[in-house]
Parts: sequence; C-alpha cells; structure tokens
Amino acid sequence: MTLFAELARTSRTVAGTRSRNAKVEAIAELLRQVDPDEQAIVADHLAGVLPQGRTGVGWRSLQKVEAEPAAEATLSIAEVDEQISAIASTHGSGSASRRSESLTDLWSRLTTDERAFLTGLLLGDARQGAGDGIMLKAVAAAAEVKETEVRRAVMLAGRTGPVAAAALQGGAEALAQVRLEVGRPLRPMLAGSSPEVESALDDTAPWSAEVKLDGIRIQAHKDGDEVRLFTRSLDDITDRLPEVVELVRSLPAQQLVLDGEAIALKADGSPEPFQVTGARTASSADPESLRERVPVTPLFFDLLHLDGEDLVDTPLGERRDRLEAIVPAVNVVTVQRGVTQQQARAFFDEWVARGHEGVVLKRLDAPYAAGRRGATWIKVKPRHTLDLVVLAVEEGSGRRKGYLSNIHLGARNADGNGFTMLGKTFKGMTDEMLAWQTQRFTELMTDRDDWLVRVRPEQVVEIAFDGLQRSTRYPGGVALRFARVLRYRDDKRADEADTLDDVLRLAQWGQHADADHEEQG
Repeated sequence: MTLFAELARTSRTVAGTRSRNAKVEAIAELLRQVDPDEQAIVADHLAGVLPQGRTGVGWRSLQKVEAEPAAEATLSIAEVDEQISAIASTHGSGSASRRSESLTDLWSRLTTDERAFLTGLLLGDARQGAGDGIMLKAVAAAAEVKETEVRRAVMLAGRTGPVAAAALQGGAEALAQVRLEVGRPLRPMLAGSSPEVESALDDTAPWSAEVKLDGIRIQAHKDGDEVRLFTRSLDDITDRLPEVVELVRSLPAQQLVLDGEAIALKADGSPEPFQVTGARTASSADPESLRERVPVTPLFFDLLHLDGEDLVDTPLGERRDRLEAIVPAVNVVTVQRGVTQQQARAFFDEWVARGHEGVVLKRLDAPYAAGRRGATWIKVKPRHTLDLVVLAVEEGSGRRKGYLSNIHLGARNADGNGFTMLGKTFKGMTDEMLAWQTQRFTELMTDRDDWLVRVRPEQVVEIAFDGLQRSTRYPGGVALRFARVLRYRDDKRADEADTLDDVLRLAQWGQHADADHEEQG
C-alpha cells in the first residue's frame, strides 16, 4: 500500500512546475507505482476531485477541528479514502457530531502537508495545475495506450479514476469496453467561444443556430420509471426538480439520455435573472413548495441515447430529428438549421433582444464530443466591457506560482469616496501580462499577507464580462459574471474609471439593487 503522503507529494510536484511534460511524468510515475485498488483514487485525487462527491465537510467544519498534525505519515491512500467514505455516508440524527468526531480522528493522523492537500480536495479547491490535458496524457503514458482511447472512455464514464484503473489493468481492450450507461452521467460537450457570429461560421459545413439559455445545464437519464438528473459537474439534483422528473418520465421511451437546460421563465416566456434559476436548483429544501413559487422549465437540445442505441457518434442533424420526434416542442430549444452568416446574425439579434444570452452555433454533421470544447459548437454572446480599478491581487498557484494572478476589481464610487468591489478574475491573462502585472502590483503594494497583496487603487483595467447579477457577497449588491481581462489601460486614471452608478444602470436595477440571491458560479 502507498502512503497518502506520496500522493500529496506528487500533487506538490505537479503544482510546482510549469512544464507540462514534468507534470505528466510525475502523475504517470505514481500511477505505475500504486496498488490496483489505489489507482482510481490517485487519478481522481490528482484530477482534483473526490470519488465520494459531496462529503458534508466544508470550511467551517475544518475550522472547528482541534487536533495537532501527526509528526510522520502513517496512513495509506486506501485508508484515507475509506475514512472519507465513512464521513460522507454519515447521515441522520446526530450526524454532524459523528462527522466531526471522525474528521478530528482523521486530521490527528495526517501530517501538515497531507492536511493541506486533502483540504483542497474537500473544499473543491485543489489548485494543482493538472486539468484534463495533463491527466489524460498521464493516464495514457502510464498505461501505454493512446490518449484518444483514454479521452473517449473518460467522456463516457464521466470520471477519470475508474478509467485510469481500467487502462492500467486492462489496456486498450478494457478502455474499449467502456460504454455509455443510462443512469451514469457522461461528461457534457462544451462550446468554444467567438466574439462575432460571422467569424464563427464557415461555408464548408452545414450549421444550425440555437438559442443560448442562461439556465442550469442538466443531463436527464430515464430507465423505465427511474429518472435521474445531473448537472454539468455531474452532481445528482433529481430530488430538487420534480417537474423536470415528471416531464422526462412521461416521454415515450423506455431508455433515454437527454442534454439540455433547466430555466426559470417569466409569464411572457422571457428568462428570469440567472440567480433565480440558480437559487432554485441549488436548494434542496421542500422542492414541492419551491416548485410552486419558482417553477423551472426543461428545454432540451440533444439526445444521446434512445432505447438501447447510443447516439453520441451520430451526426447532430439526425440526433436533433430524433429529439424532436420524442420531446414536446415546448420543451425543445429553438433552432434554425442550415443558417447563413446573415441568417445567424438575425437569429442572434432577435433572441438577445428577447432577453436571452446569445446563440450556440453547431455543425449539423458533427458527433457529440463529450467533455471537450471544440470547433463544432461555438457560443456567441454580447460582450460588455467596463474600465475598473485593481484593488488587490492574489498570489498565483500551479503554473502561475511566482506570479501575482487573480485581480480584485472595483468600480469608482460616484461621490469620489473610494471604490466598491465587484468581483475578481484570473482569466484572459497572457504570460507576458502576468509578468507585467506582477512587477506593476509589487510597485503599488501597500501591505500583504500570505496570499493577498493590497495595492494603491491606481491601475485601470478593461474588463469584459457576460452579465451582472445580484450578490450579497459584495457591498454594492452586484457582481460581474465571467469577467476576463482585455487590457490594462495606462491611458486612463483611476478617477476616470466607470462608477458603481454606471454598473447599476447597466444592470437596470436602479440605485438600490437588492441581494436576494447569493452569487452563483
């Protein structure tokens, strides 16, 4: 059995190097060394996830643990996994107390380094710099199989861990046996991005244009009367959306897998703000009551399995035909097929004017490439920009270690009295920009702690974002959605940046934006 400390050590090695090859080799080396019953655990952990999913352990739980760290490593990878499984399965009366006792016992047997690694996994914040591009290469290298074979198997299985174990123990033959299973979520296909409709389309293939909804991605599985609903991150939310379950159960098929969105709509059919849908789907309290107050509508855009037939390799046009034959039109995302650039632009303008998020352009001859962002699905959304001021910046991790990375963004208060934070971002930064801003914000630093550098509010940055949402997290009651850096504005002073009033007018909530819902991802 391999010590859990070796897993933590490999994670630090991966996080501490910028070399993709070095990351791949470090992970592959550990996968080759561990026992067969530890291979899946190692792959999942180094992918930044726990096999158990939700454990009931959060930051507050960890803060309450009173136990000195162990002086030396003694627990194996399998033993830690067993204890996490026991904690995750603790339910019922007195479960909080029992979970706390188990967590304290585990924490007392872990070293400081092991605790740090496991904390990242428990909180979903394991910053190792090992995404799919690294992990799948490492699994392929360790098992001496093709990366394409690993990628397809992970797509269908949903998780890296079981696929890594299959590859290491059975090679390409075992990977070929991985199939789509009704009831087990597969990784959703993702869309690339384009700033304009015209630049996304070409005339070498037939394209369709679909309305892009600002809802929650759902994958619906039906097997007889059994229906399961999964989110984009493969969490099971079946119990939260009874109206969606009823619709899927009523469809004329014994088995099917659907891809789509759940969205809260107003009486006129226009979308509610994203956080209304997000708050509804995030809450597990009294689903029937919530259903009455905030009903959600399922709208599907793809069919991946039907009565024993996998359709992921079938062209989209045919998948769409079969979807429309089995799902009522009111529950199918609006599409226009065979669009030209001019038609796609008109479609985009029409649906954005109706309050929707944009369009997704899809090649009608393309298969369903789950888990990947490709060139056959392309989302186009209106781009909003603001000139904001950097208030603080965080130390980078993973490949950004040694740089100042995540910037805190503030809007100018109209009365001239300071700035109001609207969010933070690390997206859109090139290597050259990271190097520049590390030097720049070191010069502007006023104080710092272990990870946060506070700076004089002088540097203006142009930020693109997809929208605004109400938030109780930030004092202005509003937060940016999907913010990313376009450029630093050395031609503007901080007193020329956009104001909080400008932001609220853009949101059309007025001066007193309420904060009914927590900021959603």
